[in-house]
Amino acid sequence: MCAIEAGKRGRRVAVLERADRLGKKILISGGGRCNFTNLRCQPENFLSSNPHFAKSALARYTPPDFIALVEKHKIPYHEKTLGQLFCDRSARDILNMLEVECRAAGVSIFLNTRILQVTRTTHFTIQTEAAEFCAPALVVATGGLSIPKIGATAFGYNLARQFGLKVLDPWPALVPLVFDAGDRSRYSDLAGVSAEVIASLSAADYRFREKMLVTHHGLSGPAILQISSYWKPGNSIRIDLAPGREFTSTFRDPKTPRTPTALRTELRKILPSRLADRWLDLHAPASLTNQALADCERALHTWTITPSGTEGYEKAEVTAGGVDTGELSAKTMESRKVPGLFFIGEVVDVTGHLGGFNFQWAWASGAAAGRAI
Repeated sequence: MCAIEAGKRGRRVAVLERADRLGKKILISGGGRCNFTNLRCQPENFLSSNPHFAKSALARYTPPDFIALVEKHKIPYHEKTLGQLFCDRSARDILNMLEVECRAAGVSIFLNTRILQVTRTTHFTIQTEAAEFCAPALVVATGGLSIPKIGATAFGYNLARQFGLKVLDPWPALVPLVFDAGDRSRYSDLAGVSAEVIASLSAADYRFREKMLVTHHGLSGPAILQISSYWKPGNSIRIDLAPGREFTSTFRDPKTPRTPTALRTELRKILPSRLADRWLDLHAPASLTNQALADCERALHTWTITPSGTEGYEKAEVTAGGVDTGELSAKTMESRKVPGLFFIGEVVDVTGHLGGFNFQWAWASGAAAGRAI
């Protein structure tokens, strides 16, 4: 996106790509369909040490701007849920579109380009295994540490530090959480069971109502991935297993028989049977008095777990943290200390929620730099 915008303005642009093909992360995103933006994109959908930093770029390159590009290339797409837009066919449509736009803008692309050294005098000089590149401006769009099997490295962070920029410690975000030993023995055999929940951090006002998935290792699914970005080791997560519903309400009618079987039947109306049965096996009320039923109901809405960790960068969709936004211009993404040096996308300390927001940040920050170079 940055190369396209700069090329359209007549700049000579070279894209140096370490991999043997472009856009590997685009191709694997959204189950191969690429969740390329979100209609409901707002600054509140991003975490950063400076929550205001992303506002400028996001306001100047919006989801409708990217949708216009998609429609120009006649790519069929659909809205899935919560404003998420996906390709009807394949993520390759988005990648092909960007490649076509690069060619039209006169951008040169160099694949299999491993960078050995970057220096700066009056210009930047990039030494690769095969050639030397010189330019007055250098844009770092190297992403974070997520999914190392497709080439993620710390290169961008190391380059920022080389030029004296502060980097906030990165951590895996949008990542499955791992049960501690006790919860693993209690729940991991329910792998594959899914339910709509509200996941929240009791210490802060972060709440996400979406699906939760039990895995062999712990918990995943959109609600868990969302809350994981805010979770820190040692913190507990609270899960409401039946948002807005009361499985004990039927027992307020004095004519309704109160039996363990009736209680199980009511909970199975709300939760998948295996999860309902396991929940009652572990949290069965000592009696069926009004107070005991109220306590059982409360427990269902306040299931608290303390994860032992996350599944790490291998399974994390994005990396939080990164180049400190205080080092960059919010309008242009240029370094305040080093003229001509820009950082865009995931390498910067701006991380979106699940649902196309991280791609929108990529397009918006890329456009901001491309229009400023």
